[in-house]
Amino acid sequence: MKRFALTGLAAGIALATLAGSAQAQEKWTMTTTWPDNLDLIQIDRHWVNLVNQLTDELQIDFRAGGTLMPGTQVFDATETGSIQAAGDWPGYWAGRSPAFSPLATTTSLFNGVDYLNWIQQWGGFELYQEVYGQYNMVYLPYGITNNESGFRGGTPIESLADLEGKRLRLSGRDQGRVLERLGGSQVTLAGGEIYQAIERGVVDGAEFSTPGVDYKAGFSEVADYWLTPGWHQSASVFGVMINQDAWDALSKETQEKLKIAADATMAWSLAWSERQSTEGTVKFLEDGTEISHLSEDDLAEIQRITNEVIVQGACENPMHAKVYHSMVSYLEHYANWRDISVPFNMSRVTDNLPSLKKIEACMQQETDS
Repeated sequence: MKRFALTGLAAGIALATLAGSAQAQEKWTMTTTWPDNLDLIQIDRHWVNLVNQLTDELQIDFRAGGTLMPGTQVFDATETGSIQAAGDWPGYWAGRSPAFSPLATTTSLFNGVDYLNWIQQWGGFELYQEVYGQYNMVYLPYGITNNESGFRGGTPIESLADLEGKRLRLSGRDQGRVLERLGGSQVTLAGGEIYQAIERGVVDGAEFSTPGVDYKAGFSEVADYWLTPGWHQSASVFGVMINQDAWDALSKETQEKLKIAADATMAWSLAWSERQSTEGTVKFLEDGTEISHLSEDDLAEIQRITNEVIVQGACENPMHAKVYHSMVSYLEHYANWRDISVPFNMSRVTDNLPSLKKIEACMQQETDS
């Protein structure tokens, strides 16, 4: 009897070992929208490294953007299962659904802590699943950066009046609409094309990312002037698209580990980005970059136009409306605590928000139709 028990125990251990080995052999191929020379790829790498350390069931083979396919093709590749996962910035897919735009960034609305709060506690995470779920994907937000640098160029732009007639590289549908109403025109360029576009005068100015990322991209070499703040992207979110079938094939335990790695990377990314932004700003100043800051009146005008553009988009697309309704509801709710905790509060403080009543009216019209 003892011999049988020992034999059975040994067999059980052997089977468990074999099962563990089989799990460890499962691999995903993952790429990203970012090439090696753009520092945002560090957010993707941080998550991949954590996942590979946390789980034995899954190992991710990560490839830099552009090495497997152009960055514009990673959405389709993940949706169809050609690859299992891809890092992204949701705003790149706004042509498929305008709801991707606020999942990536906002114009003059959220800051980085707002995105963190909203994703974790105010229903944001579920909205990412709803939007990406329409395309056979699970989405794990795992990166947040605070407001972007602003516009850089070879000629100074110091006020909204200076935007008249200017051609500016700018990402985002809502951002482009605001810029056009301010007198400028939006030029769409990939991140890797911005340096030469500024250098050759193809654009009058350009935005890309935070000061740390911008400096490492070499923009101080071609842009002597810098307009702040980065109202066009008051914060940004990055994450990983995961093919639904690949996700479903994982155990619940491994799925949870991927989520834990995403939450840890999100917290790390915000602090990492702020440190990089500080060091990048110092380097821009040392290189002689001249910085201008928009006036309070100019910022108020941007907010007014932004609120109108958000309502306009809500009346055009129900999912776009649903995301912004959730965001504005969060800001109104959080203000109950935020505003009495001054000066030690978090979140962006403004009473001039897009009208929830107007957004709700748009939503009702879409339901009735």
